Amino acid sequence: MTGTETSTKPSSRWWLRHDAHSVVVDAPAERIYALVADLPRMGEWSPECRRVEWLDDAPGPVEGARFIGHNQGGPHGLMKWSRRGRVVTADPGREFAFVTEEGGREGTEWRYRFEKVDGGTRVTESYAVSWIPAWARLLDVPTNRAAELRRALRDTLAHVQRAAESAPSAPSAPSAR
Repeated sequence: MTGTETSTKPSSRWWLRHDAHSVVVDAPAERIYALVADLPRMGEWSPECRRVEWLDDAPGPVEGARFIGHNQGGPHGLMKWSRRGRVVTADPGREFAFVTEEGGREGTEWRYRFEKVDGGTRVTESYAVSWIPAWARLLDVPTNRAAELRRALRDTLAHVQRAAESAPSAPSAPSAR
C-alpha cells in the first residue's frame, strides 16, 4: 500500500463508540470524494457492505438524500442486516458524511474527510456511535465488532485508494479565479 496511514486511538470502552483511519492517496480530493459519495458503489470498497440503494427518488449524494444499505459480516459472515440512512454532509472534495438508523433512531455517523497534503490527499474515514439497541451492544464483545470495524476501515480505504490511484487523470479545468 502506498501512502501514510494513521489511526486514532480507539475507544477504551468495551462497546463501540468511535474510531478512524487515514491514508494518503495519490489522487485529487474530488476524485476520491466522487468514489465514496457514490453510495451504490460502496459494496466495491467496504468488506461488509453488499449494496446500497437510493430511496425516495434521491438525486444522489446530496444532503438529506435517503438510502438503504445491505450488509453482511460477523463471525464467518453469518450476520446480515440492512440499515436506512441519510446523507448529512455533501461537500465535494472536502467532506462526505451519512448517518445510519438503528431501531428507528439515528445510530452511527460515518464520515470521510479529504485534506490536501504532500503526496496527494489524506482521506480519513471515521465512525461515531451515538445509539444502538442494548441487544446489539451485547453482541459487540463476543463478535469483537470493534476489531471487525477497525479492519473494515483499513480495507475500505485501501480499496478506495487503489481505485482512485488507478483512475486515468482527467485534464485540469481552467481556474475561474
